[in-house]
Amino acid sequence: MTNESQVSVQNAVSPGHVRNLNAGKFEAMKAAYLKVLPSTEPGLTPREIQSALLEHLPRDLFPGGAKAGWWAKSVQLDLEAKGVIARQPKGPVRLHRV
Repeated sequence: MTNESQVSVQNAVSPGHVRNLNAGKFEAMKAAYLKVLPSTEPGLTPREIQSALLEHLPRDLFPGGAKAGWWAKSVQLDLEAKGVIARQPKGPVRLHRV
């Protein structure tokens, strides 16, 4: 059993699927994600988001950007499931705040 605080996250690709993740890392990534994601369309591609995120992440949680891609995708899918962000209807995938 872990002493780390957990947060339940959803998945836009698998509705109804909930996963518990480290709350500190999730909230840090979520704050960075929302900071870099524009509220105007067409938004940014996941690659553009990933590049922009790194400077906003706490180094103690993501040393050298370690596992930032996995956490960014987890945050993306949770925020999409909750209707906080949306993707453009046609490819390539571009995301923006709602």
